[in-house]
Amino acid sequence: MANPNYRRYAAGGVVSNTGTWMQRVAQDWLVLQLAGASGATALGITTGLQFLPFLLLTPVAGLVADRVPKHRLLQLTNLGMALPAAVLGLLAVTGTAEVWHVYVLALLLGSASAFDAPARQSFVSELVDPVDLTNAVGLNSASFNAARLVGPGLAGLLIAALGGGAVGTGWVILFNAVSYAAPIWSLRHLDVSRIDAAAPADRGPGAIKEGLAYVRARPDLLLMLSMVFFAGTFGLNFQITSALMATEVFDKGPQEFGLLGTFLAIGSLSGALLAARRAVVRQRLVVGSALAFGVSVMLAGLMPTYLTFALLAPVTGLTALTFITAANTYMQLHTDAGVRGRVMALYLMIFMGGTPIGAPIIGWIGHEYGARWTLLGGGLMTIVGVALSAMMYLRLERARRERVTAVAEPAATAPAAF
Repeated sequence: MANPNYRRYAAGGVVSNTGTWMQRVAQDWLVLQLAGASGATALGITTGLQFLPFLLLTPVAGLVADRVPKHRLLQLTNLGMALPAAVLGLLAVTGTAEVWHVYVLALLLGSASAFDAPARQSFVSELVDPVDLTNAVGLNSASFNAARLVGPGLAGLLIAALGGGAVGTGWVILFNAVSYAAPIWSLRHLDVSRIDAAAPADRGPGAIKEGLAYVRARPDLLLMLSMVFFAGTFGLNFQITSALMATEVFDKGPQEFGLLGTFLAIGSLSGALLAARRAVVRQRLVVGSALAFGVSVMLAGLMPTYLTFALLAPVTGLTALTFITAANTYMQLHTDAGVRGRVMALYLMIFMGGTPIGAPIIGWIGHEYGARWTLLGGGLMTIVGVALSAMMYLRLERARRERVTAVAEPAATAPAAF
């Protein structure tokens, strides 16, 4: 926080993150209000459409992040996220919103987010010195989850105060649209001379393939990406699971639903602050926290009451954030600066791009078998996925070491040259 550029950047992020979390609750509640009996399926489709661009556009977005000055690109992406939010908010406030409107605008919002995320993730390493990167990533997560601590509960209170219907959600969504002005202002007031920007990536053909080849040759990065896929696709679906548990299992309203996000954020914020204190991120921390997260998700599906479910939420948030922050930090610290945008784009594509696959499946499970199975199944798939990822890593790493040894031995035994 002694870095003026980082301080301005973080301040803008707090405001925008609060609005983002408020919209997530409001958008989910709006879908449940508009879709009626098919709310679980509609919620899964909405979530899937919002994250589909991460699957389709992120490789290109990562290349753009490596070629365009990130502080300029981020101003455009924040404006691109504000516009769909403003349109959806106006439709809801005027009482004209329909489910298909939410679908289309969620897709547009996700498209802007797909270009924003890799630039934002890799921009941090340009703002701070390498020795401060772990701390900065942890503080970014702390900022995001501090907003998560306030945003969902505040959104639930506002929606309830405004009648609990679609109109109330519209005003909350409009607040999010306005909140994007904060990061745009902060980015415009950065000291550009103190930004340590990497040299732009080559504009020739094959730049995306170069990033893929870089990752493919690194078993440790493949381990991170594989674990992130399983956790992101099947475990990190709180948008759906919390909504279904609150409404179908515990028969609660928007205020209690919003508070679940706040309880979850208590643990997430704790995990982020612990991450900010951590000097070194090791592979075993990432694997262990991923397994702990899967177990906590399964336990959440077994909770008998709203109170016990809410009390377990901080544990789930703590394990989730420890895993996410550790994996993110490991990827950035162990990646060359020239390909960092593309590598982080691939990370985000797998992390968030898995949601279009997992969200409709989770929504369908909730519709067919009940809300509890969305958590039990998601947690189990996360645990199995992490175990398979660890086995894959050990095999790839063994093969890599054998290749290195095979190359080194002939060189060691070759006759000396005259």
